[in-house]
Amino acid sequence: MNRLHIIIANMLLLLFIFAQPVIASTVKVKELTRLSGTKDNALVGYGIITGLAGTGDSSRSKATFQSIKNILKRFGIDVPVANVHSRNAAAVMVTTTLSPFSQVGDKLDINVTSMGDARNLVGGTLLMTHLTGADQNIYALAQGPLSVGGFSYDFNGNLVQKNHPTAGYISGGAIVERQVDLSSIGSNGYIAFSLQDPNFSTAFRIAESINIRFNETIAKAQTASQVVIRIPQTYENNLVSLIMSVQEISVSPDIPARVVVNERTGTVVSGGDVRVSSITITHGDLNVSIKSDFSTSQPLIIGQASNNVKTETLQQSEIEVSEDAPFNVSLPDNITVSTLVSALNKVKASSRDVITILQSIKRAGALHAELVIQ
Repeated sequence: MNRLHIIIANMLLLLFIFAQPVIASTVKVKELTRLSGTKDNALVGYGIITGLAGTGDSSRSKATFQSIKNILKRFGIDVPVANVHSRNAAAVMVTTTLSPFSQVGDKLDINVTSMGDARNLVGGTLLMTHLTGADQNIYALAQGPLSVGGFSYDFNGNLVQKNHPTAGYISGGAIVERQVDLSSIGSNGYIAFSLQDPNFSTAFRIAESINIRFNETIAKAQTASQVVIRIPQTYENNLVSLIMSVQEISVSPDIPARVVVNERTGTVVSGGDVRVSSITITHGDLNVSIKSDFSTSQPLIIGQASNNVKTETLQQSEIEVSEDAPFNVSLPDNITVSTLVSALNKVKASSRDVITILQSIKRAGALHAELVIQ
């Protein structure tokens, strides 16, 4: 093969590569949605930590000692509150999250935080605590030794502390006693998926992909945040298989044109196909510096005071004004934010300058995206 044939072959290869259509990135439906009617449920409870080495609640925490009295009474021991003086216990709040698919007997991780004036929860054990939901029903029971990622020791007014010793964690410290009722899902012949980021285009694409996958019109984009699916007859007794099949479908989501800037860190993140119209940017800095010096004026004859001779403090101020040479950037129409930022970086614009310029471009109507400032 001669040199001419090699050049022609390379040109044909390049034409073939650039002629290929650009394939948009796809995401599975389960990454974009959640099954409607299911959600995580917050659980909370009030409990008592025991076994503390004198670092628990003091006598000022009346609720703690009342709780200790109530606990002892359950075991047939009736002690007046006035006789309870131990600092080896502390009142705490216990929190966790119950998954909608948790079953009876599953274990949950729990967080424990002090309510009173306890100094340290290290070495404590949580007594059995009821964890209730928003409906006041008990969904889990918590109990176990506390793990604290810190410490606090004091002696003679000296204090050494690391992290927060009044908050702890118990891995698998709660056992589910009651599961969430999901029997209503699909009972009316329909199931629905809610989009995590509502978008009309994405909802429509999900519905279309579902209809193509099942080769019939069973899905409809109800709103920008919900896709409703009619349960086919072949899946009436097998919702798990239907939900799994829908979640595994790949869809190309619509990414909104959005630019997020963080003024504290100078970070600029551009999402979606963000475009900027033809613009010309001129930007410069004006710096003003004011320096003040104070001097003291003493009388000529020290020690001879009179009504007209006294010490004075004088202030002398200097003002300096400097203006940096402005930079000019001219860019063509329909460029991306990435191209704009690259052009600004070439003229050595700082992150603060880039953020200020983006804000000005948005006000000028040339930035065709939502500008989010954090």
